Amino acid sequence: MTITLHYEDAVAVLHLGADENRFSPAFLDDLDAHLDEVLAADAAGLVTTAGTKFYTNGLDLAWLRDHGERTGWYVGRVQRLLARMLTLPVPTAAAVGGHAFGAGAMLALAHDFRVMRTDRGFFCLPEVDIRIPFSAGMAALIQAKLTPQAAVMAMTTGHRFGGEQALAAGIVDATAAEGAVTAAAVDRLRPLAGKDQGTLGAIKQTMFAATVTALSG
Repeated sequence: MTITLHYEDAVAVLHLGADENRFSPAFLDDLDAHLDEVLAADAAGLVTTAGTKFYTNGLDLAWLRDHGERTGWYVGRVQRLLARMLTLPVPTAAAVGGHAFGAGAMLALAHDFRVMRTDRGFFCLPEVDIRIPFSAGMAALIQAKLTPQAAVMAMTTGHRFGGEQALAAGIVDATAAEGAVTAAAVDRLRPLAGKDQGTLGAIKQTMFAATVTALSG
């Protein structure tokens, strides 16, 4: 399933797809193109959502196995997307209605807010168990968004956080029942309509300057 875009009032809702939504180069290009469209439309905010089983499982490991010589390029491409989402000049919220693993969890963290399904799905950074150390940029992103305690738990143990545990750890801002996650994310952004893109973008660039530098390295 390709990425689709619709609007709820002036809030843009990007549906990432109904499968694992792995970050293939084509997926990344499609997502970037839709972000261009959202900004051009002067949307009041952006919600990303997906199917009920997966938000996104992150890196396309199958593609990496087949294109090992392009690993450096690929990681840089993913990190550019994370940096872009982190500093996007509109309010953003991730509606995590299914599993968010690895770089998919990092994409959720790159949003301003996160709403997670209460009863199903995990937020997990499994790198320690799959023997893939975090890049400096990815570590910087996680540590910019999580408390030190939550970062240690998430990064060094590979713990799978359910919705309520993620809320208690400050990883997400709210939880919602099945079928209500996207609506809750949209509702969180409605009061933020009208923020000036130039001002908001400059604030985010300043807030996350060190993280963006690390992601750009």
